[in-house]
Amino acid sequence: MNFEGLDPGLAEYAPAMHSALDPVLDAHLNPSLLQNVELDPEGVALEALPVQESVHIMEGVYSELHSVVAEVGVPVTVSHFDLHEEMLWVGSHGGHATSFFGPTLERYSSFQVNSSDEIRQIQSLENGILFLTKNNLKYMARGGLIIFDYLLDESEDMHSLLLTDSSMLLVGGLQNHILEIDLNTVQETQKYAVETPGVAIMRQTNRFFFCGHTSGKISLRDLRTFKVEHEFDAFSGSLSDFDVHGNLLASCGFSSRLTGLACDRFLKVYDLRMMRAITPLQVHVDPAFLRFIPTYTSRLAIISQSGQCQFCEPTGLANPADIFHVNPVGPLLMTFDVSASKQALAFGDSEGCVHLWTDSPEPSFNPYSRETEFALPCLVDSLPPLDWSQDLLPLSLIPVPLTTDTLLSDWPAANSAPAPRRAPPVDAEILRTMKKVGFIGYAPNPRTRLRNQIPYRLKESDSEFDSFSKVTESPIGREEEPHLHMVSKKYRKVTIKYSKLGLEDFDFKHYNKTLFAGLEPHIPNAYCNCMIQVLYFLEPVRCLIQNHLCQKEFCLACELGFLFHMLDLSRGDPCQGSNFLRAFRTIPEASALGLILADSDEASGKGNLARLIQRWNRFILTQLHQDMQELEVPQAYRGAASSSFCSSGDSVIGQLFSCEMENCSLCRCGSETVRASSTLLFTLSYPEGSNSGIPYNKTGKNCDFAQVLKRSICLEQNTQAWCDNCEKYQPTIQTRNIRHLPDILVINCEVNSLKEADFWRMQADVAFKMAIKKHSGEISKNTELALADWKELGSPEGMLRCPSIEELKNVWLPFSIRMKLTKNKGLDVCNWTDGDEMQWGPARAEEEHGVYVYDLMATVVHILDSRTGGSLVAHIKVGETYHQRKEGVTHQQWYLFNDFLIEPIDKHEAVQFDMNWKVPAILYYTKRNLNSKYNLNIKNPIEASVLMAEASLARKQRKTHTTFIPLMLNEMPQVGDLVGLDAEFVTLNEEEAELRSDGTKSTIKPSQMSVARITCVRGQGPNEGIPFIDDYISTQEQVVDYLTQYSGIKPGDLDAKISSKHLTTLKSTYLKLRFLIDIGVKFVGHGLQKDFRVINLMVPKDQVLDTVYLFHMPRKRMISLRFLAWYFLDLKIQGETHDSIEDARTALQLYQKYLELSKNGTEPESFHKVLKGLYEKGRKMDWKVPEPEGQTSPKNAAVFPSVLAL
Repeated sequence: MNFEGLDPGLAEYAPAMHSALDPVLDAHLNPSLLQNVELDPEGVALEALPVQESVHIMEGVYSELHSVVAEVGVPVTVSHFDLHEEMLWVGSHGGHATSFFGPTLERYSSFQVNSSDEIRQIQSLENGILFLTKNNLKYMARGGLIIFDYLLDESEDMHSLLLTDSSMLLVGGLQNHILEIDLNTVQETQKYAVETPGVAIMRQTNRFFFCGHTSGKISLRDLRTFKVEHEFDAFSGSLSDFDVHGNLLASCGFSSRLTGLACDRFLKVYDLRMMRAITPLQVHVDPAFLRFIPTYTSRLAIISQSGQCQFCEPTGLANPADIFHVNPVGPLLMTFDVSASKQALAFGDSEGCVHLWTDSPEPSFNPYSRETEFALPCLVDSLPPLDWSQDLLPLSLIPVPLTTDTLLSDWPAANSAPAPRRAPPVDAEILRTMKKVGFIGYAPNPRTRLRNQIPYRLKESDSEFDSFSKVTESPIGREEEPHLHMVSKKYRKVTIKYSKLGLEDFDFKHYNKTLFAGLEPHIPNAYCNCMIQVLYFLEPVRCLIQNHLCQKEFCLACELGFLFHMLDLSRGDPCQGSNFLRAFRTIPEASALGLILADSDEASGKGNLARLIQRWNRFILTQLHQDMQELEVPQAYRGAASSSFCSSGDSVIGQLFSCEMENCSLCRCGSETVRASSTLLFTLSYPEGSNSGIPYNKTGKNCDFAQVLKRSICLEQNTQAWCDNCEKYQPTIQTRNIRHLPDILVINCEVNSLKEADFWRMQADVAFKMAIKKHSGEISKNTELALADWKELGSPEGMLRCPSIEELKNVWLPFSIRMKLTKNKGLDVCNWTDGDEMQWGPARAEEEHGVYVYDLMATVVHILDSRTGGSLVAHIKVGETYHQRKEGVTHQQWYLFNDFLIEPIDKHEAVQFDMNWKVPAILYYTKRNLNSKYNLNIKNPIEASVLMAEASLARKQRKTHTTFIPLMLNEMPQVGDLVGLDAEFVTLNEEEAELRSDGTKSTIKPSQMSVARITCVRGQGPNEGIPFIDDYISTQEQVVDYLTQYSGIKPGDLDAKISSKHLTTLKSTYLKLRFLIDIGVKFVGHGLQKDFRVINLMVPKDQVLDTVYLFHMPRKRMISLRFLAWYFLDLKIQGETHDSIEDARTALQLYQKYLELSKNGTEPESFHKVLKGLYEKGRKMDWKVPEPEGQTSPKNAAVFPSVLAL
């Protein structure tokens, strides 16, 4: 603000806005006013000024509510309404800050910000307040504690600051630049040059930054680049204040006169839509401050330094009747601010007094203020002093609260142990540079630590931190790490070690010696691998999902069926669920439930995997139910049943998992409401004490799992619900009655806190003691049987053998449970053992009477490992049908599935949960003889019609751009037909790698590829060489690299709006390839292993003819398609970019050349000589094709003359 042209003495109070004004303390002030005695120059206490206790305020009209003294005789330089709490902040000419709470202006805090400079601007943040002085930016808590103190250059003269977002700040002043400061790092991030120096005021809208200069100009700057977009030359002298609202900018200032600067009574108003000035607004006061107060209209408040205030419309006429007067204690008003709610105005004068004007008796400063935290009253002053030199002084004089409970500091001996500090190791740099003289070593100080301060590691694990870098990539077959002794090797998180050959030389057989397929873990959101395996090994689910096929592009049931088909075909090789997880990421509900993890969260284990997999379990069952329901239920009925599962017959998933229930709501008025519903899974509800109906208390009484399960299924709870009889919300008792039990019982364990974990641990201990008593009688507490002695204990012949002690530890979960539906809609649940079956006989005959036996089929557990962030594994009982298909034997066996690690385990290991590192998450129980109730035949739903002509997704695609001819009915492929195949890819995520100290590169995470183009070429017939599939795959994911040089894919080729290619969905093309695989064709191509891997297809090895391996000698390098085509076919391909049609044709020609050279494989020795000559020629040419003189390609070669018809 500029004060020249007014009383010269006024400039001494206000902060200068240009170099002509140098602020100094008023020489006329009485020094006694600056002391603690709060008196004005006339000797009257300012706090004793007559202010009415009850001020009558008319609604909608601003009137003075309160006045208060901030600091006696020291001018107020800035005022600011707190944007987060009901507080008003003021800063003084002496660098002191004071805050007042609420409309009564009760003093909240007061502290010194700067010892010499005045406070020029205040900005409130969520955690504190920013104060700007001449060359200092200080961030302090509302109580006065310093959060940071940022010193600017001494030559800086700062006047304004602007908070652009929650962490970025712009600071400007009389210099020719503006600083950008990051509040998180407290560092200067950018320095923007300013053409017109002297930025005294800054504002911001959603279009521009506005900078008001001391020269009278206002510049409008771009929000991103800070470049000047427009500039208004408002006043010839200097700028006093301006404000922006909507499309209007209003300013006030000083104009140059012959005698100096004079206050201009015309407000300059600008229209920001047309960027030009409109009619100036003449006012009847000398404007020094102005603000828009847009309550009912866009009215302006214009304030003069003498205390006159006028309201007017920026585009109307000022009325002298709208002027009211502020009565400052001093001669001048120095500062003005408006609250965020527009209900309060604050004025600060030159004598340190603050005036609050409001338009209501009880105003609020903000629309939504948080609660202010007040300091607790000090109790020390009320206590008597104690003289510690008196030995006989009774300590009872110190007041202590009377309590009979144990004090917090009185730790029992069982919960505490001495922790001696181990001496830290000597710095390695000191040992390296140390020179010995006798037995004394001397070394220079490396200065890696503070002087005379040595950090101690209190935790044992910290001392082994340095050995983490030596941990091997995968656990199996490596030496034991000492800090992982608790977690068994096979349960630790497994990772893939990548080489320059990718996965080709990684030994997956080392981790999986079975014929079942594991799943690779490096794909985003692959935490659900264990649950995919659980669903796969449910035989009815596996068969029913594979029989499903629909037209929806991203259908989880379809993608899961494709993945199950790959697991069926695999003979121990791992598969990857990339297509399934790609469809999973597109489901909006998955994102809304928080099931999609960022790569960083998944790698670091930030997410709670146990809760995550339980939410995923509920989501996948619901989603599969809906996907199958949409295929089976008519459209008219599906709309009514979409919100809940009305009956178990809605879908095959509903038949398997759905449990039909009756929810009863009983009001205290006696009114009962019954509603039918169903659920796909249950969540365990644990007892909270002995009053829960279950015999459990803190003393550790037995509590069967069956009892907890019954309580969870037939849940009874008290809650508020609407009563139609009472016509209001009433306390009701909610109960559940079971009408029909599911065939597969799914249970989420919900062990999410120490309370539930302690419950499992306690019940396992009680069950262990009871099992010992049952098998061996009473055993004294101090006696422990040896393992050999325990094995000798047993029953007479014909009875089951006794389990060992190790098998009984940490076991609470039963292998089987028995459920019975009673006639009065009740449910009986009990644990079921093999002994019970021998006593009562098989349970199959009892199913007619509502009695069912469920066997444990799978358990999903959360492995707690602080080093890797934890992981999820599954114990699965693999049935006879799977062993029959894979290994030709009929038996059942429990296996551990840990991504691509698969290992047979003892059945007791599946129910043993050491809660220190192995926490149960999900349980699957299946009915006895479940498979006999369902049709387990898989009918391939993919038909030949998928190969017929289809419309392109691209809007600009025309027939003239067609690059292929679809198959006719008489061209349908048969078993053994040849099909040339090639695929091109784009990159979705770049490779993550690190450079080792020896200069070699180690791949941490491979690049994520997505198929972009797939081409299939006829391998026989009159149209040999003509493609019948040339699909560009539309993708909704962000592509980071199109790899145009290697793929020929250009930006826009995969966009349906602008592409001219034949664009299809991945699912459509995938079905075509699946049909070709199922029909038995042989694919000819170059490097097909990688192509099928990215497409996510499992192709039997006898259906793949890969020219990479046909023209390869053992322990030699692989040869490129370009070099093979030049050497054998005299073709020069892949000149500038790759073309998949050209590559597929070339691979077919190379295969025909191979048959010609090897005499259909009958003369391997002669072909070996050909290969030897090929490698000798390659070494001489350095495997580079000479530059072509005349480019030839398969398109005009004589091998496929019919291609020219295209």
